Amino acid sequence: MLEIYDLGMRLGRRAIFAIAKTVRSAEPSKFIRFARGQRQVSGEVDIVAERLDSKRPTVWIHAASLGEFGIARPIIKLLKDECDCNIVVTFFSPTGYEALTKNMPEGIDGVLYLPFDTSANVRHFLDTIRPACAVFMVSEYWHNYLTELHRRGIPAYLVSSVIRENGPFFKWYGHLFRKSISYFDEIFTLNEESRQLLDKIGVSDVTVNGDPLFDNVILVASTPWEDKIIERFTDGRKVFIAGSLHDDEDLRLVTTLANRHRDTRFIIVPHEISPSILRHLEENLQGKTELYSRCTPESDLSDTQTLIIDFVGALAYIYRYATWAYVGGGFTRLLHSVIEPAVYGLPVAFGPNVNRKAVTRRMIELGIGRITATPEALDEWFRSLKDDDEGLREIADKAAVYVSKNAGATRRVVNKIRQNLCAKN
Repeated sequence: MLEIYDLGMRLGRRAIFAIAKTVRSAEPSKFIRFARGQRQVSGEVDIVAERLDSKRPTVWIHAASLGEFGIARPIIKLLKDECDCNIVVTFFSPTGYEALTKNMPEGIDGVLYLPFDTSANVRHFLDTIRPACAVFMVSEYWHNYLTELHRRGIPAYLVSSVIRENGPFFKWYGHLFRKSISYFDEIFTLNEESRQLLDKIGVSDVTVNGDPLFDNVILVASTPWEDKIIERFTDGRKVFIAGSLHDDEDLRLVTTLANRHRDTRFIIVPHEISPSILRHLEENLQGKTELYSRCTPESDLSDTQTLIIDFVGALAYIYRYATWAYVGGGFTRLLHSVIEPAVYGLPVAFGPNVNRKAVTRRMIELGIGRITATPEALDEWFRSLKDDDEGLREIADKAAVYVSKNAGATRRVVNKIRQNLCAKN
């Protein structure tokens, strides 16, 4: 089975490289950007390794995407505050890699694409980076990496795991997945149900921990951050922010709302920045629209209704300028973070696919969040809150209590990692 898996990885790698080599596009897709990044990752591993301080242990943190990096951010900060260590972060998706390489957060010593999970790549990565431990986010079960980490005695941790009964571990083909997850030295789950399901397959090193994303949003909200262009645009007014717009339904709901409420200012932040999405927004929004990249702090934005943010990585900070928020991805299985706006006390609307999101369901129960599956539903929700200052204050109070009650998961993860680092120093 392992030989078949490794062969599949090697063949997939070659196929992706071949596609990337032949495609020429002024607007490369996420897949093509990923493939091009993978073609050069081996050399980048060597470059990052040369920058690391060999006298300090290295903590390797892997997140699939920028969204999952939000879980890692407070872990990194605590580790850097309390441990003398290198931090290397890897991503599978271009969104995380591109955002961090353009604006490297403090405390991170290297950012890479995760090399394909082939035996040769794994050996080269571990031989070169030489991690003292590895921390994986959510659902990253790369078999060759976990097998080799286990063989070398390098501790591996899985953070914010959610296990479901219909997941791959419980399928007829799930042997490889069950083997992979058994190699984690500790798994931090979001709920008790996940712990019980892991127990059924013989995985017992499990802690029900809660969600470090709450610690991340608190960290972001407490970090001083300002943007002169956005401040010029808002100019003390109430603003509606639509963040991480993911697909056509998100775009339809938000553009319809903006066109119905020409007296309200909107900031729109697409999940993917591409010329086609920007054109779509500019063509469908009736009020005056400006791209952030075309503005300066001196630009006259007095008659601009909508500011489109055409860069990635700052949405969690931009929410602080808003009064209401819509979060994209709710018409797919990829609803983005609803607690990023909630930490600022904002009421939050989103699409209908929330069954897999316990946080979202709880926010609905508390009256902080609302499913809005149609333009009419979003409009009704917005009208109910538009001039209701008392209602907005009540929501802000509920959001503050909810976020603070769920903080603290990061500390338990870092304590476990520190035990390992201290033992090795």
